[in-house]
Amino acid sequence: MPFQTILKELVDVVPRAIGAIVVDWEGEAVQEYCHCDSYDIRFMAAHKGIILARLRETHVDNLGGEIEEVMVTSQHQVLLIGAVDADYSLVLQVERPCVTAVARRHFAAAVARLKKEL
Repeated sequence: MPFQTILKELVDVVPRAIGAIVVDWEGEAVQEYCHCDSYDIRFMAAHKGIILARLRETHVDNLGGEIEEVMVTSQHQVLLIGAVDADYSLVLQVERPCVTAVARRHFAAAVARLKKEL
């Protein structure tokens, strides 16, 4: 299943989702699906993907295992950032208020599907 299909299904199923994007370890966009300007989501995801990569690199306490997901909550949006593998991350942008448990469940399923594609 192509990345585009997985991203579209994720955005369509998560209430108030703005967009989803896969980025590489340098923050470069691989594929996106969004209800906004693609430049906006690419710009945002580039920085968030790099943040996840840096967090994973600097995570010293391996007692809990590697960092898999980070959620950033701001006044107007929620960002879910998850590791697909060592080189790729998925970023989901959702408007607030949103039901984060629903978003996280669908996000985790999308990450698992993307892992199978790589």
